[in-house]
Amino acid sequence: MRDLTTLPKANLHLHLTGSMRPATLAELAARAGLPVPDAIPAGAHGWEAFQSRYDLARAVLRTADDIARVVTEAAEDDAACGAGWTELQVDPSSYAERLGGYEAVVETVLAAAGDRMGVILAASWAAPPEHAIRTAKLAARYAGRGVVGYGLSNDERRGRVEDFVPAFRVAAEAGLIAVPHGGFYEGAWHVRACVERLGAARVGHGLTAYADPATLELLAERNVALELCPTSYPPLGVAELAGLPVRKLLAAGVPVALGTDDPLLFGADLAGQYALARDHLALTDEELAALARHSITASAAPAERTKQLLADVAAWLTR
Repeated sequence: MRDLTTLPKANLHLHLTGSMRPATLAELAARAGLPVPDAIPAGAHGWEAFQSRYDLARAVLRTADDIARVVTEAAEDDAACGAGWTELQVDPSSYAERLGGYEAVVETVLAAAGDRMGVILAASWAAPPEHAIRTAKLAARYAGRGVVGYGLSNDERRGRVEDFVPAFRVAAEAGLIAVPHGGFYEGAWHVRACVERLGAARVGHGLTAYADPATLELLAERNVALELCPTSYPPLGVAELAGLPVRKLLAAGVPVALGTDDPLLFGADLAGQYALARDHLALTDEELAALARHSITASAAPAERTKQLLADVAAWLTR
């Protein structure tokens, strides 16, 4: 059985606050006199069980140094799991007030990101379309300077796809990849709309696409990858690990990349997500290598980095 920490891969689905190490959270919470959020209890819970804990964790990030530390540690943690590239998703509005503006947030993250990480600026499905356009324009200003994509996070039931078309048009004109969250709670129609209306090159989660053959055909035809994060689904009642339709998606020709989402709250690092796919879905090393290849080819990593990582995946399979 090959070591999954040495399988070269990319992490395409990781949020800034959710990437924090538990020890860092405890230290910063103690400094700020804030409580440490408890683990999400076993069983299926609503979105609020996640969001309330995420908000508590985010509140401990008070300074540029705090954010830079989290970014640096996230890159280190992914590298230890075999990641040669990470794309970190950041909603600047979450930290702008404490750091003195949206630009200050972006520049703090970029300064800490290094050359193994790209940054995705994200608005929220729950925010007004005007806010999404503002964030897209900000992302466009930093295109080519470390910002590689534009996304939408949060519960997709709180927004309408059509309201965000102008924002994604701004991002596309700047050459940024479109990576909205979708198909977490809403059905396959939502994944399809993200592709057709927003120009999604990848869809965060997109799990519900498996139920609709026409949507699977669209994803395969346009080579749109789904970013699956196995540990995110059982606590929120979306799917059990053993029921994740990874093989069905692969058989339909849909690229699948495993990500971590919010390891602080869901408890598994990048290598751990692959281990769960091996243990609960009985994926072979060849199938796990295919997931790793998809994560690399669907990324915005530089061409030379992509070429080397793909070669390293092939070498991993020969060991």
